[in-house]
Amino acid sequence: MNKPRRSLLDKPILIAIPILIGLFATRSPFFMSAVAPTEAQPWADAPIKLVTTPQYETNKTDIFTTGATHMALLHNAILRGYNSIYQQAPHVKPAEKSDFIGYSLTWFKFVKSHHDDEEETLFTKVEEVLDDKTIWEGTHKEHESFLGGLVEFEKYLSSLALTPGDFSGTELLRIMSGFQDAFDQHFHSEIATIAALSSHPNAPERGSEREAEVTATFRSWGKSTVTKAGTLDVVPFFLLNLDGTVEDGLWANWPPIPAPIKWGLVNIAGSYHFRWWKFSSCTGAGAPRQLYALH
Repeated sequence: MNKPRRSLLDKPILIAIPILIGLFATRSPFFMSAVAPTEAQPWADAPIKLVTTPQYETNKTDIFTTGATHMALLHNAILRGYNSIYQQAPHVKPAEKSDFIGYSLTWFKFVKSHHDDEEETLFTKVEEVLDDKTIWEGTHKEHESFLGGLVEFEKYLSSLALTPGDFSGTELLRIMSGFQDAFDQHFHSEIATIAALSSHPNAPERGSEREAEVTATFRSWGKSTVTKAGTLDVVPFFLLNLDGTVEDGLWANWPPIPAPIKWGLVNIAGSYHFRWWKFSSCTGAGAPRQLYALH
Protein backbone atom coordinates (compact mmCIF):
# COMPACT_ATOMS: atom_id res chain seq x y z
CA MET A 1 0.00 0.00 0.00
CA ASN A 2 1.42 3.34 -1.04
CA LYS A 3 1.93 5.88 1.71
CA PRO A 4 0.05 9.13 1.16
CA ARG A 5 2.27 11.86 -0.20
CA ARG A 6 3.03 14.39 2.50
CA SER A 7 2.28 17.99 1.75
CA LEU A 8 4.42 20.95 2.71
CA LEU A 9 1.42 22.02 4.74
CA ASP A 10 2.06 19.06 7.02
CA LYS A 11 5.20 20.82 8.20
CA PRO A 12 4.16 24.41 8.95
CA ILE A 13 7.57 25.14 10.40
CA LEU A 14 9.02 24.85 6.88
CA ILE A 15 6.63 27.58 5.79
CA ALA A 16 7.12 29.73 8.87
CA ILE A 17 10.91 29.86 8.72
CA PRO A 18 11.25 31.59 5.33
CA ILE A 19 8.38 33.94 6.21
CA LEU A 20 10.11 34.94 9.45
CA ILE A 21 13.42 35.36 7.65
CA GLY A 22 11.70 37.52 5.05
CA LEU A 23 10.04 39.67 7.70
CA PHE A 24 13.33 40.07 9.54
CA ALA A 25 15.17 41.05 6.36
CA THR A 26 12.59 43.73 5.51
CA ARG A 27 11.77 45.08 8.97
CA SER A 28 14.82 44.77 11.20
CA PRO A 29 16.96 47.84 12.02
CA PHE A 30 19.91 45.50 11.42
CA PHE A 31 19.62 46.33 7.72
CA MET A 32 19.43 50.10 8.06
CA SER A 33 22.02 52.26 6.37
CA ALA A 34 25.19 52.55 8.40
CA VAL A 35 26.85 55.35 6.43
CA ALA A 36 28.80 57.57 8.81
CA PRO A 37 27.95 61.29 8.92
CA THR A 38 30.32 63.75 7.30
CA GLU A 39 31.54 67.01 8.77
CA ALA A 40 29.66 68.85 6.04
CA GLN A 41 26.29 67.51 7.22
CA PRO A 42 24.38 68.39 10.37
CA TRP A 43 24.14 65.52 12.81
CA ALA A 44 22.52 64.79 16.17
CA ASP A 45 25.14 66.65 18.21
CA ALA A 46 23.41 70.00 17.57
CA PRO A 47 21.61 72.31 18.18
CA ILE A 48 21.76 71.11 21.79
CA LYS A 49 25.29 70.24 22.81
CA LEU A 50 25.80 66.77 24.23
CA VAL A 51 26.89 66.22 27.84
CA THR A 52 30.46 65.32 28.78
CA THR A 53 30.34 62.54 31.36
CA PRO A 54 31.75 63.41 34.80
CA GLN A 55 33.88 60.26 34.90
CA TYR A 56 35.56 61.13 31.61
CA GLU A 57 36.02 64.73 32.72
CA THR A 58 37.33 64.10 36.26
CA ASN A 59 38.45 60.44 36.44
CA LYS A 60 36.53 60.16 39.72
CA THR A 61 34.74 56.91 40.52
CA ASP A 62 32.70 57.67 43.63
CA ILE A 63 29.05 56.61 43.60
CA PHE A 64 27.63 60.01 42.72
CA THR A 65 30.13 60.68 39.93
CA THR A 66 29.32 57.22 38.56
CA GLY A 67 25.58 57.80 38.93
CA ALA A 68 25.87 61.19 37.23
CA THR A 69 27.87 59.61 34.41
CA HIS A 70 25.26 56.98 33.71
CA MET A 71 22.58 59.67 33.81
CA ALA A 72 24.62 61.72 31.33
CA LEU A 73 24.74 58.77 28.93
CA LEU A 74 20.97 58.42 29.20
CA HIS A 75 20.51 62.16 28.73
CA ASN A 76 22.72 62.10 25.64
CA ALA A 77 20.46 59.49 24.03
CA ILE A 78 17.52 61.82 24.68
CA LEU A 79 19.45 64.82 23.36
CA ARG A 80 20.47 62.95 20.19
CA GLY A 81 16.80 62.14 19.82
CA TYR A 82 15.87 65.81 20.16
CA ASN A 83 18.59 66.89 17.75
CA SER A 84 17.72 64.21 15.19
CA ILE A 85 14.11 65.40 15.19
CA TYR A 86 15.11 69.06 14.99
CA GLN A 87 17.55 68.53 12.13
CA GLN A 88 15.27 66.32 10.04
CA ALA A 89 11.84 67.89 10.60
CA PRO A 90 12.06 70.36 7.68
CA HIS A 91 13.20 67.64 5.25
CA VAL A 92 10.75 64.78 5.79
CA LYS A 93 9.18 63.49 2.58
CA PRO A 94 5.37 63.54 2.38
CA ALA A 95 5.14 59.73 2.23
CA GLU A 96 7.23 59.41 5.42
CA LYS A 97 5.55 62.01 7.61
CA SER A 98 3.57 59.38 9.52
CA ASP A 99 6.80 57.48 10.31
CA PHE A 100 8.48 60.67 11.50
CA ILE A 101 5.53 61.51 13.72
CA GLY A 102 5.79 58.04 15.29
CA TYR A 103 9.52 58.53 15.87
CA SER A 104 8.95 61.96 17.41
CA LEU A 105 6.13 60.83 19.68
CA THR A 106 8.36 58.01 20.93
CA TRP A 107 10.90 60.65 21.91
CA PHE A 108 8.19 62.46 23.85
CA LYS A 109 7.17 59.22 25.58
CA PHE A 110 10.81 58.59 26.49
CA VAL A 111 11.27 62.06 28.00
CA LYS A 112 7.94 62.03 29.85
CA SER A 113 8.58 58.58 31.33
CA HIS A 114 12.13 59.57 32.30
CA HIS A 115 10.91 62.71 34.04
CA ASP A 116 8.11 60.94 35.91
CA ASP A 117 10.37 58.08 36.99
CA GLU A 118 12.96 60.50 38.37
CA GLU A 119 10.38 62.44 40.35
CA GLU A 120 8.54 59.40 41.67
CA THR A 121 11.40 57.01 42.37
CA LEU A 122 15.03 58.10 42.06
CA PHE A 123 14.86 61.52 43.69
CA THR A 124 12.90 60.25 46.68
CA LYS A 125 15.33 57.42 47.37
CA VAL A 126 18.40 59.66 47.18
CA GLU A 127 16.72 62.19 49.49
CA GLU A 128 16.16 59.41 52.01
CA VAL A 129 19.76 58.22 51.89
CA LEU A 130 21.16 61.75 52.33
CA ASP A 131 18.40 62.77 54.75
CA ASP A 132 17.95 66.01 52.81
CA LYS A 133 14.75 67.15 51.11
CA THR A 134 16.37 70.20 49.52
CA ILE A 135 18.85 68.60 47.10
CA TRP A 136 16.44 68.55 44.15
CA GLU A 137 14.81 71.96 44.61
CA GLY A 138 16.54 73.46 41.57
CA THR A 139 15.93 70.31 39.52
CA HIS A 140 12.18 70.39 40.23
CA LYS A 141 12.03 74.00 39.01
CA GLU A 142 13.97 73.08 35.87
CA HIS A 143 11.51 70.30 35.11
CA GLU A 144 8.62 72.74 35.32
CA SER A 145 10.37 75.14 32.95
CA PHE A 146 10.05 72.89 29.90
CA LEU A 147 7.04 70.68 30.62
CA GLY A 148 4.64 73.13 28.98
CA GLY A 149 6.63 72.97 25.76
CA LEU A 150 6.66 69.17 25.87
CA VAL A 151 2.88 69.14 26.22
CA GLU A 152 2.55 71.41 23.19
CA PHE A 153 4.95 69.14 21.25
CA GLU A 154 2.86 66.04 22.01
CA LYS A 155 -0.45 67.81 21.42
CA TYR A 156 0.57 69.02 17.97
CA LEU A 157 1.88 65.65 16.78
CA SER A 158 -1.03 63.70 18.24
CA SER A 159 -3.48 66.01 16.46
CA LEU A 160 -2.09 64.68 13.16
CA ALA A 161 -3.03 61.06 13.85
CA LEU A 162 -5.63 61.01 11.06
CA THR A 163 -3.96 63.60 8.83
CA PRO A 164 -0.17 63.01 8.95
CA GLY A 165 0.17 64.74 5.59
CA ASP A 166 -0.57 68.02 7.35
CA PHE A 167 2.65 67.74 9.36
CA SER A 168 4.72 70.91 9.15
CA GLY A 169 8.41 70.82 9.99
CA THR A 170 8.35 74.58 10.40
CA GLU A 171 5.62 74.37 13.03
CA LEU A 172 7.41 71.59 14.93
CA LEU A 173 10.63 73.61 14.99
CA ARG A 174 8.71 76.60 16.33
CA ILE A 175 7.39 74.48 19.19
CA MET A 176 10.78 72.89 19.92
CA SER A 177 12.59 76.23 19.87
CA GLY A 178 10.16 77.45 22.51
CA PHE A 179 11.46 75.03 25.16
CA GLN A 180 14.94 74.30 23.78
CA ASP A 181 16.92 76.60 26.08
CA ALA A 182 15.21 75.35 29.25
CA PHE A 183 15.58 71.75 28.09
CA ASP A 184 19.27 72.27 27.32
CA GLN A 185 19.90 73.91 30.68
CA HIS A 186 18.23 71.14 32.65
CA PHE A 187 19.77 68.16 30.86
CA HIS A 188 23.22 69.53 31.57
CA SER A 189 22.75 70.98 35.04
CA GLU A 190 21.12 67.85 36.48
CA ILE A 191 24.35 65.96 35.80
CA ALA A 192 26.35 68.56 37.74
CA THR A 193 23.80 68.42 40.56
CA ILE A 194 24.12 64.65 40.93
CA ALA A 195 27.93 64.68 40.71
CA ALA A 196 28.10 67.41 43.37
CA LEU A 197 26.32 65.14 45.87
CA SER A 198 29.68 63.43 46.43
CA SER A 199 30.53 66.47 48.58
CA HIS A 200 27.25 66.41 50.53
CA PRO A 201 27.78 66.31 54.33
CA ASN A 202 25.73 63.12 54.52
CA ALA A 203 27.35 61.39 51.56
CA PRO A 204 28.06 57.73 52.42
CA GLU A 205 31.60 56.72 53.20
CA ARG A 206 33.36 54.42 50.78
CA GLY A 207 32.73 50.78 51.55
CA SER A 208 29.81 51.51 53.86
CA GLU A 209 26.37 49.89 53.75
CA ARG A 210 24.85 53.24 52.83
CA GLU A 211 27.18 53.50 49.86
CA ALA A 212 26.03 50.06 48.73
CA GLU A 213 22.44 51.23 49.16
CA VAL A 214 22.96 54.25 46.91
CA THR A 215 24.79 52.12 44.35
CA ALA A 216 21.89 49.67 44.31
CA THR A 217 19.43 52.56 43.94
CA PHE A 218 21.14 53.99 40.86
CA ARG A 219 21.68 50.53 39.39
CA SER A 220 18.11 49.27 39.79
CA TRP A 221 16.64 52.56 38.62
CA GLY A 222 18.90 52.60 35.58
CA LYS A 223 17.93 49.05 34.62
CA SER A 224 14.20 49.69 34.79
CA THR A 225 13.69 53.30 33.74
CA VAL A 226 13.93 52.69 29.98
CA THR A 227 12.36 49.23 29.75
CA LYS A 228 9.30 50.25 31.76
CA ALA A 229 8.70 53.08 29.28
CA GLY A 230 8.14 50.64 26.40
CA THR A 231 10.00 47.61 25.04
CA LEU A 232 8.73 47.94 21.48
CA ASP A 233 9.23 51.69 21.08
CA VAL A 234 11.25 53.51 23.74
CA VAL A 235 13.88 50.78 24.15
CA PRO A 236 14.76 50.63 20.42
CA PHE A 237 14.69 54.45 20.30
CA PHE A 238 17.14 54.60 23.21
CA LEU A 239 19.52 51.97 21.82
CA LEU A 240 19.46 53.50 18.32
CA ASN A 241 20.50 56.88 19.69
CA LEU A 242 23.49 55.61 21.70
CA ASP A 243 26.90 56.56 20.32
CA GLY A 244 29.48 54.07 21.56
CA THR A 245 32.36 55.90 19.90
CA VAL A 246 32.34 59.02 22.09
CA GLU A 247 34.92 59.74 24.79
CA ASP A 248 37.48 57.41 23.23
CA GLY A 249 34.98 54.54 23.11
CA LEU A 250 34.81 54.38 26.91
CA TRP A 251 31.08 53.60 26.81
CA ALA A 252 31.02 51.20 23.88
CA ASN A 253 29.56 48.47 26.10
CA TRP A 254 27.11 50.66 27.98
CA PRO A 255 24.52 49.85 29.12
CA PRO A 256 25.85 46.49 30.38
CA ILE A 257 23.34 44.32 28.55
CA PRO A 258 24.43 40.88 27.29
CA ALA A 259 25.10 41.21 23.56
CA PRO A 260 22.43 38.69 22.42
CA ILE A 261 19.76 40.46 24.48
CA LYS A 262 20.75 43.88 23.21
CA TRP A 263 20.73 42.55 19.64
CA GLY A 264 17.23 41.18 20.17
CA LEU A 265 15.94 44.43 21.67
CA VAL A 266 17.22 46.38 18.68
CA ASN A 267 16.49 44.00 15.84
CA ILE A 268 13.51 41.94 17.00
CA ALA A 269 11.64 44.34 19.30
CA GLY A 270 12.69 47.14 16.96
CA SER A 271 11.07 45.44 13.98
CA TYR A 272 7.59 46.19 15.34
CA HIS A 273 7.87 49.91 14.49
CA PHE A 274 10.60 49.39 11.92
CA ARG A 275 9.64 52.36 9.75
CA TRP A 276 10.35 54.82 12.54
CA TRP A 277 13.97 53.97 13.19
CA LYS A 278 15.34 55.21 9.88
CA PHE A 279 15.35 58.64 11.54
CA SER A 280 17.62 57.52 14.40
CA SER A 281 21.13 58.89 14.82
CA CYS A 282 23.06 55.66 15.41
CA THR A 283 23.19 52.04 14.36
CA GLY A 284 22.34 49.15 16.64
CA ALA A 285 26.09 48.67 17.07
CA GLY A 286 26.46 52.17 18.50
CA ALA A 287 28.02 53.91 15.50
CA PRO A 288 26.87 57.36 14.31
CA ARG A 289 24.95 57.25 11.03
CA GLN A 290 23.88 59.92 8.58
CA LEU A 291 20.51 61.42 9.37
CA TYR A 292 18.12 59.77 6.94
CA ALA A 293 16.12 62.82 5.87
CA LEU A 294 19.28 64.79 5.06
CA HIS A 295 20.61 62.48 2.34
